[in-house]
Amino acid sequence: MSARAAQALSRPLTLGSVELPNRLVMAPMTRAHSPGGVPDENVAAYYARRAAAGTGLIITEGTYVDDPSAGDQENVPRFHGEQALAGWGEVVSAVHAHGGKIMPQLWHVGIQRRAGKPPVPEAPSVSPSGVALDGTPGTGEELSLADVERLVEAFAEAARQAERVGFDGVELHGAHGYLIDQFLWERTNRRTDTYGGSPVERTRFAADIVAAVRERVSADFPVVLRFSQWKVGHYDTRLAETPDELRAMLAPLSEAGVDAFHASGRRYWEPEFPDSDPELNIGGWTRKLIGKPVITVGSVGLDAVFDPATLGEGAGTNVTSVEGLAERLEREEFDLVAVGRAMLADPEWSQKVLEGRETELVPFTREALATLY
Repeated sequence: MSARAAQALSRPLTLGSVELPNRLVMAPMTRAHSPGGVPDENVAAYYARRAAAGTGLIITEGTYVDDPSAGDQENVPRFHGEQALAGWGEVVSAVHAHGGKIMPQLWHVGIQRRAGKPPVPEAPSVSPSGVALDGTPGTGEELSLADVERLVEAFAEAARQAERVGFDGVELHGAHGYLIDQFLWERTNRRTDTYGGSPVERTRFAADIVAAVRERVSADFPVVLRFSQWKVGHYDTRLAETPDELRAMLAPLSEAGVDAFHASGRRYWEPEFPDSDPELNIGGWTRKLIGKPVITVGSVGLDAVFDPATLGEGAGTNVTSVEGLAERLEREEFDLVAVGRAMLADPEWSQKVLEGRETELVPFTREALATLY
C-alpha cells in the first residue's frame, strides 16, 4: 500500500466527544463467547488485542437489550444486568488502556428469534406485524403499541448504561433483517398505525429509539445507526430503489439525532445505484445525501463474501489490497472503514495496513470464526 493511502487511513476524526486516532473500525461480529451472556476476561482480551494493534474504533458484537425476546443464544453477551454491565466495564478499561475507543452494538433480533432457545426459552418471537422475513404471515407475535414503547425504553436504557460504564458511544443495530430493520422493511412491516405505512412512516420506530437514546445520554455522546439494504438470507432485498427513496428513509433518522451512519453493504466495491453513479456504494450515497459521517463496510481486505453455511472446513478467502478503498476514503466518499472477518483472522490487521505491511496479512479461513481472542 502506498504511503498516501496509509496516510488517508491514519487521519484522526472527531465524532461527537470522541477523537478517533484513525479511520479504521472493527466491525461487529457475533461470537457467542460470553458464558451466560456475561463478557469475561477472554472477551476483554479479544477486543484489547485489536485496540493494541491500532484499530481506532471498536464496535462490539451485537449485545441483547433488556427484553426476553431479544435473542436466542445463551452465550451472546447481554447489555443489561449487574454482572454483564460489570463485565463490559472491564472490556472498556482493557480497550482504553491501549488507546482505543469502543462502542457496544445494541441488538434485538425480532422475528429471527428461534422458538424454545435460551436465554429465555419460553419467550416468543416478536415483530412489527407477525410476518417472517420470507413474507409468511402468522409468524411470532405482533407487537402492541405498549410493547413498542417498552422496547424503545429498553434501547434507551441500554444506551444510558453504556455511557455510565465508560463506552465512547453506542451503535443501534438497524440492519440485516433484525427488529429495527423489520420496521423499516415493507415486507415485514404491515402495520396500519403510526408505525407503519409509507417508507417515512416506517422509520418512526427507529427514530423514536434514536430520540429516546439522545434524551438519556450526553449531548455529545455519539449515536451510530447501522442499516442495510440486504437481510439475512435475502441478499437482493432493497429498502430503497433510488437515491431519493434512500434520502427519505435516512433523513428522519438523522433529524432524530443519529451522529453517524454505518452503511452495511456485502461488498464495499459494488455501486448501490449504478444508473445514477457507477461508483458510489451505499455508504457513499448516504454521505452524499445526508452529509453526516459514514462508516463503510463489506468484505474489506477479502476477495469475496464468505458464507460459512456453504463452505467447508479450511475454506476461506484471499487477502486483497485496500489501496483503492483508501483512495475512496481520501475522496471523502465515506469517513470510516469497518473491517470484519479480515480482522478476526488477523488481530494485527490495522497495524500491518497502517505500516504498509500488507504482505504479512493473515488470510481469513472458516476456522477463524472460532477464535477466542
